[in-house]
Amino acid sequence: MPPHAVEGEKRRLRALCGKARTVPLPSQNNALCDRLAQHLWMHGRQHRHDKGRALVVGAVWPLPGEVDLRPLCRRLAGYGRLFNVALAETTPAGTALRFRRWQPGSAMVQGRYGTCHPKGIVQRPDVLLVPLVAWDEHGGRLGYGGGYYDRTLAGLFPPGQPVQALGFALESQKVPHVPMGPHDVSLPFIATEMALHATAAAF
Repeated sequence: MPPHAVEGEKRRLRALCGKARTVPLPSQNNALCDRLAQHLWMHGRQHRHDKGRALVVGAVWPLPGEVDLRPLCRRLAGYGRLFNVALAETTPAGTALRFRRWQPGSAMVQGRYGTCHPKGIVQRPDVLLVPLVAWDEHGGRLGYGGGYYDRTLAGLFPPGQPVQALGFALESQKVPHVPMGPHDVSLPFIATEMALHATAAAF
């Protein structure tokens, strides 16, 4: 499929998913954060053993109606030396996201498009948590269309390197197929309120 056709299909799917989107229930949000925490706990312990330093987890401050990772961020911060949490700063269009160190009590500043980020030091994530509009069992992901996560994933995980990224969304956001272009990065794991899904990209 030509690139312009892929982008057209993405726009169509994004519009459909936007109409069907629901606000996560507190129980769904908590269950999703639990799934992510369980996976990251094992990864963080291994990273500490192998690298001798905290695992830097790149996350995002929620917009209204989105999955809220703040309970997860607080939990990771409470694990002490295992994790550093870095939250996304929305940079100018056409660039990758920047991630700044967050701790409980960090001052938050207003960013682009209604986003918020801390004033902390810039850190490079070892693992990236990716918000999704839609996803499929192959690891296909659909975002908001700004291209920020496309550039961020490409910068953090060049071709040939393992993609250390987890998508997060509700189970209801799963679709049969997400259109993917030649430069789109598939996600090996996607967490929902129901399960941590290992996709075809994990094997």
